Amino acid sequence: MQSPRLDDDLTAAQSKSDHIPAPSPQTEVECLVALAASRGASTITLGHARDQNSAAAVHAFASLWTASGRTVLRIVDWPENAASWLRQARRFAEPEPDLWVVAASPVGWAQMARRLTWSTSWKARDTLAFSSLADHHTQDLAGPAILGLSGALPNGHIWRMREDGIVIEPGTAGDHA
Repeated sequence: MQSPRLDDDLTAAQSKSDHIPAPSPQTEVECLVALAASRGASTITLGHARDQNSAAAVHAFASLWTASGRTVLRIVDWPENAASWLRQARRFAEPEPDLWVVAASPVGWAQMARRLTWSTSWKARDTLAFSSLADHHTQDLAGPAILGLSGALPNGHIWRMREDGIVIEPGTAGDHA
């Protein structure tokens, strides 16, 4: 059986153009909370890369989410580079929430998403992401494992990962209930 881990040459080349996600503006956080609520979610598991901006984005989401009386089941972080991400993937996927929310860079998330697909019941269609993942590199690296992933942009618009690429939908989360 082949590992879900990406080839080191591929990730090294991608990491040179990859960057730590920019700080998420409040509009993006609010839009993700509204999008999650519009899907009827009450329990969320949050995940993030270990960089400061990804962690801050997830914690800002958690504050808004819990302030509205909803539940964060757990917050899981993962390194950009690891032997397999199996431990983090299992913690992220269980217990199964209504939705997952993630903040990371394309390379780190691609590795984690591939492990999630191989080793858990996680589904991209049940996952919302910050704008740092609305990047063709994310899809190129993770492949079909992340089709259905969606999220918010800093301007409040919604993005969706489809076979034909990333589609931007004007409007806000409330428009996409």
